[in-house]
Amino acid sequence: MPVIQPVAPATPPASGGASSAPLWRLLQATSAVLLAIRAGVSGTAALAQVEFALRPAVQALTFEVLRSLARAEHLRRQLAARAPPAQADALLCVVLALGWRNQEAPYTAFTLVNQAVEAAKRQPATQAQAGFINACLRRFLRERDALVARSDTDPVAAWNHPAWWIKRLKKDHPAQWQETLQADNRHPPMSLRVNARHASTASYLAQLHAAGIDGHITSPQGIQLARPVPVPLLPGFDQGAVSVQDAAAQMAAPLLLGSMPRGAHRARILDACAAPGGKTAHLLELCDAEVLALDIDPRRCDRIRETLARLHLSADVVAGDAAQPDAWWDRVPFDAILLDAPCTASGIVRRHPDVPWLRRETDVAQLAAVQARLLRSLWPLLKSGGQLLYCTCSVFRSEGQDQIETFLAHNTDGRLLPSPGHLLPHFQANGGGVPDNHGSDHDGFFYALLEKHPG
Repeated sequence: MPVIQPVAPATPPASGGASSAPLWRLLQATSAVLLAIRAGVSGTAALAQVEFALRPAVQALTFEVLRSLARAEHLRRQLAARAPPAQADALLCVVLALGWRNQEAPYTAFTLVNQAVEAAKRQPATQAQAGFINACLRRFLRERDALVARSDTDPVAAWNHPAWWIKRLKKDHPAQWQETLQADNRHPPMSLRVNARHASTASYLAQLHAAGIDGHITSPQGIQLARPVPVPLLPGFDQGAVSVQDAAAQMAAPLLLGSMPRGAHRARILDACAAPGGKTAHLLELCDAEVLALDIDPRRCDRIRETLARLHLSADVVAGDAAQPDAWWDRVPFDAILLDAPCTASGIVRRHPDVPWLRRETDVAQLAAVQARLLRSLWPLLKSGGQLLYCTCSVFRSEGQDQIETFLAHNTDGRLLPSPGHLLPHFQANGGGVPDNHGSDHDGFFYALLEKHPG
Protein backbone atom coordinates (compact mmCIF):
# COMPACT_ATOMS: atom_id res chain seq x y z
CA MET A 1 0.00 0.00 0.00
CA PRO A 2 1.34 3.48 -0.71
CA VAL A 3 2.78 5.19 2.32
CA ILE A 4 0.53 8.21 1.67
CA GLN A 5 -3.04 7.62 0.64
CA PRO A 6 -4.50 9.42 -2.38
CA VAL A 7 -7.43 11.74 -1.69
CA ALA A 8 -9.92 13.54 -3.84
CA PRO A 9 -8.20 16.56 -5.40
CA ALA A 10 -8.59 19.94 -3.75
CA THR A 11 -10.44 22.68 -5.55
CA PRO A 12 -8.11 25.56 -6.50
CA PRO A 13 -8.82 28.77 -4.55
CA ALA A 14 -9.63 30.71 -7.70
CA SER A 15 -12.34 28.26 -8.72
CA GLY A 16 -14.47 27.67 -5.69
CA GLY A 17 -12.19 26.79 -2.77
CA ALA A 18 -12.75 30.13 -1.05
CA SER A 19 -13.89 30.50 2.55
CA SER A 20 -15.98 33.09 4.37
CA ALA A 21 -13.00 33.59 6.70
CA PRO A 22 -10.75 36.60 5.97
CA LEU A 23 -7.74 35.81 3.83
CA TRP A 24 -5.29 36.67 6.59
CA ARG A 25 -6.67 33.78 8.68
CA LEU A 26 -6.30 31.40 5.75
CA LEU A 27 -2.73 32.56 5.20
CA GLN A 28 -1.95 31.99 8.88
CA ALA A 29 -3.39 28.47 8.76
CA THR A 30 -1.65 27.64 5.47
CA SER A 31 1.66 28.85 6.90
CA ALA A 32 1.17 26.60 9.93
CA VAL A 33 0.61 23.61 7.61
CA LEU A 34 3.75 24.46 5.65
CA LEU A 35 5.71 24.79 8.88
CA ALA A 36 4.53 21.32 9.93
CA ILE A 37 5.48 19.80 6.56
CA ARG A 38 8.93 21.34 6.84
CA ALA A 39 9.20 19.60 10.21
CA GLY A 40 8.43 16.25 8.58
CA VAL A 41 4.67 15.99 9.21
CA SER A 42 2.60 14.72 6.28
CA GLY A 43 0.27 17.20 4.64
CA THR A 44 -2.70 14.99 5.48
CA ALA A 45 -1.85 15.02 9.20
CA ALA A 46 -1.05 18.74 9.21
CA LEU A 47 -4.33 19.64 7.49
CA ALA A 48 -6.24 17.50 9.98
CA GLN A 49 -5.17 19.95 12.69
CA VAL A 50 -6.72 22.93 10.86
CA GLU A 51 -10.03 24.28 12.15
CA PHE A 52 -12.73 22.30 10.37
CA ALA A 53 -14.50 25.31 8.85
CA LEU A 54 -11.24 26.56 7.33
CA ARG A 55 -9.91 23.20 6.18
CA PRO A 56 -11.22 23.03 2.57
CA ALA A 57 -9.89 26.47 1.68
CA VAL A 58 -6.61 25.90 3.54
CA GLN A 59 -6.12 22.56 1.76
CA ALA A 60 -6.64 24.25 -1.60
CA LEU A 61 -4.19 27.01 -0.73
CA THR A 62 -1.66 24.54 0.69
CA PHE A 63 -1.70 22.48 -2.49
CA GLU A 64 -1.18 25.63 -4.58
CA VAL A 65 1.74 26.62 -2.36
CA LEU A 66 3.40 23.20 -2.48
CA ARG A 67 3.21 23.19 -6.28
CA SER A 68 5.39 26.33 -6.29
CA LEU A 69 7.29 25.91 -3.03
CA ALA A 70 10.79 25.62 -4.50
CA ARG A 71 10.13 28.69 -6.63
CA ALA A 72 8.97 30.63 -3.57
CA GLU A 73 12.02 29.57 -1.56
CA HIS A 74 14.33 30.72 -4.34
CA LEU A 75 12.54 34.07 -4.50
CA ARG A 76 12.74 34.47 -0.72
CA ARG A 77 16.51 33.84 -0.83
CA GLN A 78 16.84 36.62 -3.41
CA LEU A 79 14.81 38.98 -1.25
CA ALA A 80 16.53 38.08 2.02
CA ALA A 81 19.71 36.03 1.95
CA ARG A 82 19.36 35.36 5.68
CA ALA A 83 16.24 33.39 6.51
CA PRO A 84 13.86 35.06 8.96
CA PRO A 85 12.41 33.08 11.90
CA ALA A 86 10.62 29.91 10.80
CA GLN A 87 7.06 31.20 11.18
CA ALA A 88 7.79 34.40 9.26
CA ASP A 89 9.64 32.48 6.56
CA ALA A 90 6.69 30.12 6.12
CA LEU A 91 4.24 33.03 5.78
CA LEU A 92 6.51 34.83 3.31
CA CYS A 93 6.98 31.69 1.19
CA VAL A 94 3.24 31.02 1.19
CA VAL A 95 2.52 34.46 -0.25
CA LEU A 96 5.35 34.25 -2.80
CA ALA A 97 4.13 30.85 -3.95
CA LEU A 98 0.61 32.17 -4.40
CA GLY A 99 1.63 35.39 -6.09
CA TRP A 100 4.66 34.75 -8.31
CA ARG A 101 2.53 34.10 -11.40
CA ASN A 102 1.09 37.54 -12.01
CA GLN A 103 -1.78 36.52 -14.29
CA GLU A 104 -2.59 33.20 -12.57
CA ALA A 105 -2.48 34.25 -8.92
CA PRO A 106 -5.65 33.36 -6.99
CA TYR A 107 -5.73 36.86 -5.47
CA THR A 108 -4.56 40.30 -6.60
CA ALA A 109 -1.05 41.35 -5.62
CA PHE A 110 -2.37 44.18 -3.42
CA THR A 111 -4.71 41.83 -1.57
CA LEU A 112 -1.98 39.24 -0.95
CA VAL A 113 0.47 41.78 0.41
CA ASN A 114 -2.13 43.52 2.55
CA GLN A 115 -3.44 40.28 4.03
CA ALA A 116 0.03 38.82 4.57
CA VAL A 117 1.01 41.83 6.67
CA GLU A 118 -2.29 41.55 8.54
CA ALA A 119 -1.60 37.86 9.18
CA ALA A 120 1.86 38.69 10.52
CA LYS A 121 0.54 41.39 12.84
CA ARG A 122 -2.17 39.16 14.29
CA GLN A 123 -0.01 36.36 15.64
CA PRO A 124 2.69 36.79 18.30
CA ALA A 125 5.27 34.63 16.51
CA THR A 126 5.38 36.96 13.48
CA GLN A 127 4.42 40.40 14.84
CA ALA A 128 8.04 41.56 14.98
CA GLN A 129 8.57 40.56 11.33
CA ALA A 130 5.47 42.29 9.89
CA GLY A 131 7.54 45.21 8.57
CA PHE A 132 10.16 42.87 7.13
CA ILE A 133 7.49 40.80 5.34
CA ASN A 134 5.88 43.97 3.98
CA ALA A 135 9.23 45.26 2.68
CA CYS A 136 10.10 41.94 1.01
CA LEU A 137 6.75 41.66 -0.72
CA ARG A 138 6.75 45.29 -1.87
CA ARG A 139 10.22 44.76 -3.37
CA PHE A 140 9.04 41.57 -5.02
CA LEU A 141 6.18 43.41 -6.70
CA ARG A 142 8.58 46.06 -8.00
CA GLU A 143 11.16 43.55 -9.29
CA ARG A 144 8.94 40.56 -10.04
CA ASP A 145 10.04 39.91 -13.64
CA ALA A 146 13.77 40.02 -12.89
CA LEU A 147 13.46 37.91 -9.73
CA VAL A 148 11.36 35.26 -11.45
CA ALA A 149 13.74 35.18 -14.42
CA ARG A 150 16.66 34.47 -12.09
CA SER A 151 14.70 31.68 -10.41
CA ASP A 152 14.15 30.10 -13.84
CA THR A 153 17.87 29.29 -13.97
CA ASP A 154 17.62 27.04 -10.90
CA PRO A 155 16.35 23.55 -11.88
CA VAL A 156 14.94 22.93 -8.40
CA ALA A 157 12.89 26.14 -8.56
CA ALA A 158 11.87 25.62 -12.19
CA TRP A 159 10.75 21.99 -11.75
CA ASN A 160 9.64 22.26 -8.10
CA HIS A 161 11.34 19.00 -7.08
CA PRO A 162 14.49 18.25 -5.07
CA ALA A 163 17.71 17.95 -7.09
CA TRP A 164 18.13 14.25 -6.27
CA TRP A 165 14.59 13.53 -7.48
CA ILE A 166 15.19 15.29 -10.79
CA LYS A 167 18.47 13.40 -11.28
CA ARG A 168 16.82 10.04 -10.60
CA LEU A 169 13.96 10.73 -13.01
CA LYS A 170 16.41 11.73 -15.73
CA LYS A 171 18.18 8.39 -15.28
CA ASP A 172 15.03 6.26 -14.98
CA HIS A 173 12.96 7.92 -17.72
CA PRO A 174 15.32 9.89 -19.99
CA ALA A 175 12.64 10.55 -22.61
CA GLN A 176 9.83 11.50 -20.21
CA TRP A 177 11.39 13.09 -17.12
CA GLN A 178 10.37 16.63 -18.02
CA GLU A 179 6.75 15.69 -18.77
CA THR A 180 6.61 13.71 -15.53
CA LEU A 181 7.76 16.68 -13.47
CA GLN A 182 5.32 18.94 -15.27
CA ALA A 183 2.49 16.50 -14.59
CA ASP A 184 3.41 16.40 -10.90
CA ASN A 185 2.67 20.12 -10.64
CA ARG A 186 -0.76 19.93 -12.30
CA HIS A 187 -4.13 19.45 -10.65
CA PRO A 188 -5.23 15.79 -10.82
CA PRO A 189 -8.61 14.70 -12.12
CA MET A 190 -11.27 13.18 -9.90
CA SER A 191 -11.83 9.58 -11.00
CA LEU A 192 -14.59 7.25 -9.86
CA ARG A 193 -14.97 3.47 -9.75
CA VAL A 194 -18.53 2.28 -10.25
CA ASN A 195 -19.55 -0.67 -8.08
CA ALA A 196 -20.31 -3.38 -10.64
CA ARG A 197 -22.71 -5.02 -8.17
CA HIS A 198 -24.87 -1.87 -8.11
CA ALA A 199 -25.01 -0.51 -11.65
CA SER A 200 -23.35 -0.41 -15.04
CA THR A 201 -20.87 2.35 -15.70
CA ALA A 202 -23.11 3.78 -18.41
CA SER A 203 -26.15 3.91 -16.14
CA TYR A 204 -24.17 5.58 -13.34
CA LEU A 205 -22.83 8.14 -15.79
CA ALA A 206 -26.44 8.91 -16.66
CA GLN A 207 -27.13 9.46 -12.93
CA LEU A 208 -24.21 11.88 -12.78
CA HIS A 209 -25.48 13.80 -15.77
CA ALA A 210 -28.95 13.97 -14.22
CA ALA A 211 -27.33 15.48 -11.12
CA GLY A 212 -25.55 18.09 -13.24
CA ILE A 213 -22.13 16.43 -12.96
CA ASP A 214 -20.20 16.01 -16.21
CA GLY A 215 -17.80 13.15 -16.90
CA HIS A 216 -16.81 10.41 -19.29
CA ILE A 217 -16.15 6.67 -19.13
CA THR A 218 -12.47 5.66 -19.02
CA SER A 219 -12.65 1.89 -18.32
CA PRO A 220 -15.23 -0.83 -17.63
CA GLN A 221 -15.79 0.55 -14.10
CA GLY A 222 -14.08 3.93 -14.43
CA ILE A 223 -15.43 7.46 -14.88
CA GLN A 224 -13.41 10.67 -14.92
CA LEU A 225 -15.22 13.83 -13.90
CA ALA A 226 -14.84 17.03 -15.87
CA ARG A 227 -14.15 18.81 -12.58
CA PRO A 228 -13.91 17.67 -8.94
CA VAL A 229 -17.06 17.73 -6.81
CA PRO A 230 -17.57 17.15 -3.07
CA VAL A 231 -17.96 13.43 -2.44
CA PRO A 232 -21.41 13.81 -0.75
CA LEU A 233 -22.77 15.11 -4.07
CA LEU A 234 -22.03 11.82 -5.85
CA PRO A 235 -25.32 9.93 -6.40
CA GLY A 236 -25.54 6.83 -4.24
CA PHE A 237 -22.13 7.24 -2.61
CA ASP A 238 -23.38 6.47 0.91
CA GLN A 239 -25.23 3.44 -0.46
CA GLY A 240 -22.05 2.01 -2.01
CA ALA A 241 -22.76 2.75 -5.66
CA VAL A 242 -19.39 4.35 -6.34
CA SER A 243 -15.91 5.00 -4.91
CA VAL A 244 -13.27 7.63 -5.53
CA GLN A 245 -10.19 5.91 -6.96
CA ASP A 246 -7.55 6.98 -9.45
CA ALA A 247 -7.65 5.30 -12.87
CA ALA A 248 -4.22 3.70 -12.40
CA ALA A 249 -5.23 2.13 -9.07
CA GLN A 250 -8.37 0.76 -10.73
CA MET A 251 -6.21 -1.47 -12.91
CA ALA A 252 -5.12 -3.76 -10.07
CA ALA A 253 -8.21 -5.94 -9.57
CA PRO A 254 -8.94 -6.56 -13.28
CA LEU A 255 -5.28 -7.39 -13.93
CA LEU A 256 -5.15 -9.98 -11.17
CA LEU A 257 -8.56 -11.49 -11.79
CA GLY A 258 -8.11 -11.57 -15.56
CA SER A 259 -5.07 -13.80 -15.21
CA MET A 260 -6.69 -16.34 -12.89
CA PRO A 261 -7.94 -19.63 -14.35
CA ARG A 262 -11.66 -20.19 -13.92
CA GLY A 263 -12.40 -23.23 -11.80
CA ALA A 264 -15.11 -24.83 -9.73
CA HIS A 265 -13.68 -23.76 -6.37
CA ARG A 266 -14.02 -20.32 -4.83
CA ALA A 267 -10.78 -18.44 -5.36
CA ARG A 268 -8.70 -17.66 -2.31
CA ILE A 269 -7.03 -14.23 -2.61
CA LEU A 270 -4.66 -12.34 -0.32
CA ASP A 271 -4.63 -8.55 -0.47
CA ALA A 272 -1.44 -7.69 1.39
CA CYS A 273 -0.93 -4.12 2.70
CA ALA A 274 -4.63 -3.61 1.98
CA ALA A 275 -5.64 -0.41 3.80
CA PRO A 276 -7.74 1.61 3.22
CA GLY A 277 -9.43 -1.18 1.27
CA GLY A 278 -10.09 0.26 -2.19
CA LYS A 279 -8.46 -2.60 -4.07
CA THR A 280 -9.94 -5.19 -1.71
CA ALA A 281 -13.38 -3.79 -2.46
CA HIS A 282 -12.74 -3.75 -6.20
CA LEU A 283 -11.80 -7.44 -6.12
CA LEU A 284 -15.05 -8.26 -4.33
CA GLU A 285 -17.11 -6.06 -6.65
CA LEU A 286 -15.86 -8.12 -9.59
CA CYS A 287 -15.94 -11.68 -8.27
CA ASP A 288 -17.17 -13.98 -5.53
CA ALA A 289 -13.91 -14.83 -3.83
CA GLU A 290 -12.57 -15.60 -0.39
CA VAL A 291 -10.43 -12.51 0.29
CA LEU A 292 -8.05 -12.00 3.18
CA ALA A 293 -7.31 -8.28 3.59
CA LEU A 294 -4.11 -7.82 5.58
CA ASP A 295 -2.55 -4.67 7.01
CA ILE A 296 0.10 -4.16 9.65
CA ASP A 297 -1.76 -1.30 11.39
CA PRO A 298 -4.90 -2.28 13.36
CA ARG A 299 -6.29 1.26 13.02
CA ARG A 300 -5.93 1.09 9.26
CA CYS A 301 -7.71 -2.26 9.35
CA ASP A 302 -10.68 -0.37 10.74
CA ARG A 303 -10.60 1.77 7.59
CA ILE A 304 -10.78 -1.41 5.47
CA ARG A 305 -13.84 -2.50 7.41
CA GLU A 306 -15.46 0.91 6.97
CA THR A 307 -14.80 0.82 3.23
CA LEU A 308 -16.29 -2.66 2.88
CA ALA A 309 -19.29 -1.80 5.05
CA ARG A 310 -20.22 1.18 2.89
CA LEU A 311 -20.03 -1.01 -0.20
CA HIS A 312 -21.92 -3.91 1.44
CA LEU A 313 -18.99 -6.29 0.91
CA SER A 314 -17.30 -8.79 3.18
CA ALA A 315 -13.71 -9.95 3.61
CA ASP A 316 -11.58 -11.45 6.36
CA VAL A 317 -9.71 -8.40 7.68
CA VAL A 318 -6.57 -9.23 9.68
CA ALA A 319 -3.95 -7.05 11.35
CA GLY A 320 -0.54 -8.54 10.66
CA ASP A 321 2.86 -8.03 9.09
CA ALA A 322 2.93 -9.36 5.53
CA ALA A 323 6.66 -10.00 5.96
CA GLN A 324 5.96 -12.39 8.87
CA PRO A 325 3.29 -14.80 7.60
CA ASP A 326 3.91 -17.35 10.36
CA ALA A 327 1.93 -15.07 12.68
CA TRP A 328 -1.28 -15.05 10.57
CA TRP A 329 -1.14 -17.57 7.70
CA ASP A 330 -3.11 -20.82 8.04
CA ARG A 331 -0.79 -22.74 5.66
CA VAL A 332 -3.42 -22.94 2.91
CA PRO A 333 -1.87 -21.56 -0.32
CA PHE A 334 -3.51 -18.64 -2.08
CA ASP A 335 -4.72 -18.73 -5.66
CA ALA A 336 -3.69 -15.10 -6.08
CA ILE A 337 -1.89 -12.40 -4.12
CA LEU A 338 -2.09 -8.64 -4.53
CA LEU A 339 0.94 -6.87 -3.10
CA ASP A 340 0.47 -3.10 -3.15
CA ALA A 341 3.79 -2.46 -1.47
CA PRO A 342 4.87 0.53 0.65
CA CYS A 343 6.77 2.96 -1.56
CA THR A 344 7.95 6.53 -1.98
CA ALA A 345 4.57 7.59 -3.44
CA SER A 346 6.55 9.31 -6.20
CA GLY A 347 3.73 8.60 -8.65
CA ILE A 348 1.03 10.51 -6.76
CA VAL A 349 2.77 13.86 -6.32
CA ARG A 350 0.07 15.78 -8.18
CA ARG A 351 -2.43 14.42 -5.63
CA HIS A 352 -0.05 14.81 -2.68
CA PRO A 353 2.33 17.67 -3.49
CA ASP A 354 3.94 17.40 -0.06
CA VAL A 355 5.62 14.12 -1.04
CA PRO A 356 8.78 15.57 -2.69
CA TRP A 357 9.42 17.74 0.37
CA LEU A 358 8.95 14.87 2.83
CA ARG A 359 11.02 12.25 1.02
CA ARG A 360 14.77 11.87 1.35
CA GLU A 361 17.00 10.26 -1.25
CA THR A 362 17.88 7.48 1.18
CA ASP A 363 14.18 6.55 1.46
CA VAL A 364 14.24 5.01 -2.01
CA ALA A 365 16.73 2.27 -1.15
CA GLN A 366 15.16 1.67 2.26
CA LEU A 367 11.69 1.19 0.77
CA ALA A 368 13.06 -0.96 -2.05
CA ALA A 369 14.51 -3.26 0.62
CA VAL A 370 11.08 -3.48 2.30
CA GLN A 371 9.47 -4.32 -1.04
CA ALA A 372 12.02 -7.07 -1.73
CA ARG A 373 11.44 -8.56 1.74
CA LEU A 374 7.66 -8.60 1.17
CA LEU A 375 8.07 -10.33 -2.19
CA ARG A 376 10.33 -12.98 -0.65
CA SER A 377 7.93 -13.55 2.24
CA LEU A 378 4.73 -13.79 0.21
CA TRP A 379 5.93 -15.81 -2.77
CA PRO A 380 5.94 -19.13 -0.82
CA LEU A 381 2.28 -18.52 0.12
CA LEU A 382 1.23 -18.69 -3.54
CA LYS A 383 0.07 -22.02 -4.97
CA SER A 384 1.73 -23.46 -8.06
CA GLY A 385 0.11 -21.93 -11.10
CA GLY A 386 -1.05 -18.93 -9.05
CA GLN A 387 -0.45 -15.26 -9.79
CA LEU A 388 1.03 -12.46 -7.72
CA LEU A 389 0.42 -8.85 -8.77
CA TYR A 390 3.14 -6.53 -7.51
CA CYS A 391 2.38 -2.81 -7.65
CA THR A 392 3.59 0.48 -6.26
CA CYS A 393 2.49 4.07 -6.81
CA SER A 394 6.06 4.94 -7.75
CA VAL A 395 7.74 6.09 -10.94
CA PHE A 396 11.23 5.08 -9.75
CA ARG A 397 12.67 1.99 -11.43
CA SER A 398 14.23 0.70 -8.20
CA GLU A 399 10.69 0.29 -6.85
CA GLY A 400 9.38 -1.15 -10.12
CA GLN A 401 11.18 -2.70 -13.05
CA ASP A 402 14.52 -3.14 -11.28
CA GLN A 403 12.79 -4.72 -8.29
CA ILE A 404 11.02 -7.29 -10.45
CA GLU A 405 14.08 -8.12 -12.56
CA THR A 406 16.05 -8.82 -9.37
CA PHE A 407 13.23 -10.94 -7.94
CA LEU A 408 12.93 -13.09 -11.07
CA ALA A 409 16.70 -13.56 -11.22
CA HIS A 410 16.53 -15.16 -7.76
CA ASN A 411 13.23 -17.02 -8.19
CA THR A 412 13.42 -19.23 -11.25
CA ASP A 413 9.94 -20.65 -10.58
CA GLY A 414 8.43 -17.27 -11.48
CA ARG A 415 7.71 -15.69 -14.84
CA LEU A 416 6.47 -12.28 -15.83
CA LEU A 417 3.08 -12.23 -17.55
CA PRO A 418 2.02 -9.33 -19.82
CA SER A 419 1.95 -6.32 -17.51
CA PRO A 420 1.56 -2.54 -17.77
CA GLY A 421 4.97 -1.86 -16.22
CA HIS A 422 5.68 1.77 -15.38
CA LEU A 423 2.71 4.09 -15.80
CA LEU A 424 3.82 7.70 -15.85
CA PRO A 425 1.36 10.37 -14.74
CA HIS A 426 -0.85 12.03 -17.35
CA PHE A 427 0.69 10.54 -20.50
CA GLN A 428 -0.91 8.67 -23.39
CA ALA A 429 2.14 6.50 -24.08
CA ASN A 430 5.80 6.45 -23.11
CA GLY A 431 7.27 4.39 -25.91
CA GLY A 432 8.92 1.90 -23.59
CA GLY A 433 9.29 -1.85 -23.91
CA VAL A 434 5.92 -2.54 -22.32
CA PRO A 435 2.51 -1.11 -23.30
CA ASP A 436 2.66 1.33 -20.43
CA ASN A 437 0.03 3.99 -20.63
CA HIS A 438 -3.62 3.93 -21.46
CA GLY A 439 -5.86 6.70 -22.70
CA SER A 440 -7.15 8.06 -19.39
CA ASP A 441 -5.54 10.62 -17.13
CA HIS A 442 -4.00 8.78 -14.18
CA ASP A 443 -1.35 8.81 -11.49
CA GLY A 444 2.07 7.21 -11.74
CA PHE A 445 2.08 3.49 -10.97
CA PHE A 446 3.98 0.27 -11.58
CA TYR A 447 2.43 -3.14 -12.24
CA ALA A 448 4.09 -6.54 -12.68
CA LEU A 449 2.00 -9.71 -12.87
CA LEU A 450 3.99 -12.80 -11.86
CA GLU A 451 3.03 -16.46 -12.26
CA LYS A 452 4.48 -19.31 -10.23
CA HIS A 453 5.50 -22.29 -12.37
CA PRO A 454 3.73 -25.54 -11.44
CA GLY A 455 5.85 -28.30 -10.09
